[in-house]
Amino acid sequence: MKIIQDGNVTSAKGFLAAGVKAGIKASGNYDMALIYSETPAVAAGAFTRNAVRAAPVMLSELHVKSDNVQAIIVNSGNANACTGDEGYRNAENMCKLVAGRLDLAQDAVLVASTGIIGVQLPMEKINVGIGHVVDKLSQDGTIATKAIMTTDLTEKNIAVELEIQGKTVTIGGIAKGSGMIHPNMGTMLGFITTDIAIEKSLLQRIFLESVDESYNMVSVDGDVSTNDTAIILANGLAGNDVITSEKDEGYDAFVKALRFVNQTLAKKIAEDGEGATKLIETNVFGAKTVEDARKVAKSVIGSSLVKTAIFGGDANWGRILCAVGYSSADLIVNKIEIFVKGGDAKIQIVANGAGIAFDEALLAQIFSAKQVEIEIYLHNGEAVATAWGCDLSYDYVKINADYRT
Repeated sequence: MKIIQDGNVTSAKGFLAAGVKAGIKASGNYDMALIYSETPAVAAGAFTRNAVRAAPVMLSELHVKSDNVQAIIVNSGNANACTGDEGYRNAENMCKLVAGRLDLAQDAVLVASTGIIGVQLPMEKINVGIGHVVDKLSQDGTIATKAIMTTDLTEKNIAVELEIQGKTVTIGGIAKGSGMIHPNMGTMLGFITTDIAIEKSLLQRIFLESVDESYNMVSVDGDVSTNDTAIILANGLAGNDVITSEKDEGYDAFVKALRFVNQTLAKKIAEDGEGATKLIETNVFGAKTVEDARKVAKSVIGSSLVKTAIFGGDANWGRILCAVGYSSADLIVNKIEIFVKGGDAKIQIVANGAGIAFDEALLAQIFSAKQVEIEIYLHNGEAVATAWGCDLSYDYVKINADYRT
């Protein structure tokens, strides 16, 4: 597998994208993106588990079942969430407008939105914007990345290529997410494109497993969004024999590459958390089950007290063990060991389920590093998991206190 320099959603064969300023955002920044496969593609998706679900989520869940999906229309600046029947009709109209311009069936278009909740879409601006974004489709996907951003400070994209059955297969992706991010899909959007030939139901299963290992292992602030959406399109232009089972040549390589793409985007989301100054990675080893390993990793990464301690460089290690304890995982407490790494330093802070003597100044130094890694050894099995998050700073409150204004 090779990482493609400056790769994104247009790196795979047959994919185009565009972004425009439709006037949805008061800032005047890019706020509408379109991703398009020039040939029919199979699609898979993962959507928010919040019971309050935005109109585009509900509609895309229906359309993703179609045997042919060729386009994804995305707007930022307005979530089209909690907007009732009118909001749903507006989401349908977005798909209808794109379908008409690209000569597609309406259910061949997926839709996603992100931004302020509870405000109806400005459909006059949407209508004009869709016309412009279709006209600007090209192999340059960079503006599409900008157009899906809200409070994000950095663009999040990645592409890789690998050989499957003697053919070059490419996987590319873009994502947005900075706040309202928590396991079970947080406000994050992720769009993956690939030219592999693969059976639809198998792609859906692989994609959901990959999402569980990536986006669902990220926590910025503990809020699960109304709009979380992750979608993959596979158009088969790589020319490989269609992969229909896990026994087929290339299956394992594709799964590994897709995991890398999604985890890379997930880490970029964690690193760009609203107000974040540090990336936190929690690695859990020796859990009884994978579910237990994920519970512990997500519990620690989601702890506001752990996040604030690391932000302040405060050697309050007990908060980590506390978060392990309330994770509801199967634990043998007197076997737990915890290490913390940052920069070139590493220190053990827990042995046999209890605190040990350590250099507090060194721990404070580790907590002050730009990337802090927490290693938790449960000694209760063989399962492992990794979760990503960020510190919780003063700026997080400032950003979210005036998000609408």
